Amino acid sequence: MASGHHLLLENAQQVVLVCARGERYLAGPALRSLAVLEGASLVSGTSTLLQAGWPPSCFLQSSTIQSTWHLNAFCFSTLVTGLVDAHTHPVWAGERVHEFAMKLAGATYMDIHQAGGGINFTVEQTRRASEEELFRSFQQRLQCMMRAGTTLVECKSGYGLDLETELKMLRVIERARRELHLSLSATYCGAHSVPKGKTAIEAADDIISNHLPKLRELGRSGEIHVDNIDVFCEKGVFDLDSTRRILESGKEIGLQINFHGDELHPMRAAELGAELGARAVSHLEEVSDEGIAAMAAARCSAVLLPTTAYMLRLQQPRARKMLDEGVIVALGSDFNPNAYCFSMPMVMHLACVNMRLSMPEALAAATINAAYALGKSHIHGSLEVGKQGDLIIISASRWEHLIYQFGGHHELIEYVIAKGKVIYKK
Repeated sequence: MASGHHLLLENAQQVVLVCARGERYLAGPALRSLAVLEGASLVSGTSTLLQAGWPPSCFLQSSTIQSTWHLNAFCFSTLVTGLVDAHTHPVWAGERVHEFAMKLAGATYMDIHQAGGGINFTVEQTRRASEEELFRSFQQRLQCMMRAGTTLVECKSGYGLDLETELKMLRVIERARRELHLSLSATYCGAHSVPKGKTAIEAADDIISNHLPKLRELGRSGEIHVDNIDVFCEKGVFDLDSTRRILESGKEIGLQINFHGDELHPMRAAELGAELGARAVSHLEEVSDEGIAAMAAARCSAVLLPTTAYMLRLQQPRARKMLDEGVIVALGSDFNPNAYCFSMPMVMHLACVNMRLSMPEALAAATINAAYALGKSHIHGSLEVGKQGDLIIISASRWEHLIYQFGGHHELIEYVIAKGKVIYKK
């Protein structure tokens, strides 16, 4: 055991590892039971998990531990691996609360979008905002996510649509990655919408010729690190051909493909994702049977977003068919001005009620599978030796309370621990 400061967690009722054999994802029959230790303890190093098991005394036999901080979890607490939010849009300026009233009155997402609202409204406000203003609001949103148990967040740009503002958003994400406790996965989403005055083909040309070369340059210099490339593949936004061109160009510079598809109309986006070796496709409310089969065969994960289908009154994604066919199902909050939800426990609850996931399936989708969707399940998504020491402590005798108590996470979550360090105490 390495020397240095360690965190010893004792006397938990349950320790929810999720995985115990180095799995990078869970699908099919493996989802029927998660790895759970009853009455156990756990040691986290300064950044990685060192040991988990029973009895607690086994953790104190190494003389190389220089200092160990003890946290008694008590017999009515449960330790759960930190939650992973696989899809968010958290950097923006400009509230859109007025659009919620429009939706309640019957306006569709595309009605608002075509009238200059939606993404276009947020783009105007984000372009005007300073980098410092964007960072401060982003920091506050990440704090809200963290208090709800999230320890790894996927963060998209996409409310700039011009190179200058997209880079401003990515710099904000990079600053948060360096200064804050949570782990972040950065996604370039410059193809979130077609900018005013351009066609989709012209916008794709600009991204391929100007945006992506600049991202590669900044990545090589170490100024900005981007993990994923995203495109809103949708009728009236980017068609399949433009989507393919942008995603292939992003892949050429080393970005993982992780994009919006088959949300409002069937676009054959799932089939495209499988063909291109995408790490993930999000939404999939209108996915075809062929798309589901292709994603399962390609091990392309489906990032399902229960808040979006709920708030926009969309047809729910066919999660049960995906699960039954062996698709790797992950979950995300889709936090953005249109779907204002910070809480992965609430996302899991909605997934269970509206998409008919079981509670073990939902927890796997919000941990190991969400980490897989971001290419990070080798270090995140479960409590296994050698992985990052991210976990939450809830004041309940069983982990299922985290999903069962709809909206109750603020009272349930006692501690959030990231990289072996307590970053939140209720």
